Amino acid sequence: MFAPKRILVPTDFSDYSDEALKQALELAKQYHSKVYLLHVAYPVSQCAADYCLDTATVKQAEDSELLKAKEMMQKELKKFPEFREIEVISDIREGEPVEEILKEQEEKGVDLIVMPSHGRTGMLKRLMGQISEKVMEEAKSPVLLVRH
Repeated sequence: MFAPKRILVPTDFSDYSDEALKQALELAKQYHSKVYLLHVAYPVSQCAADYCLDTATVKQAEDSELLKAKEMMQKELKKFPEFREIEVISDIREGEPVEEILKEQEEKGVDLIVMPSHGRTGMLKRLMGQISEKVMEEAKSPVLLVRH
């Protein structure tokens, strides 16, 4: 019987991600597993078309984005007080989501990835669906897609 010990949950802080996290926490409780909660922030582009931002402005924007992500991560964890006894390790990475999710899987020795089948709405919904599909294709461990 498959009993995951290290569960990775990528989040974009949407309701869909909340549902995936809840499922992962339930599995972790059942199997006494550790949960890794991951948010991947896109790097701030320095240039767009003919206009470029100076390095200090880009750094300030990136720092602001990371601070916001850390705050969101704390809020995310507080949504599920019934799972306090489960060890949850949060991480924020910057980069391309699929690549960073797979790196986290490798580095942490993850044996199950639990993620939403799609993200927020509109463009983000399609984007998260593409991310989920690519992670399923390339992951070295099982991937549980959670529908909302």
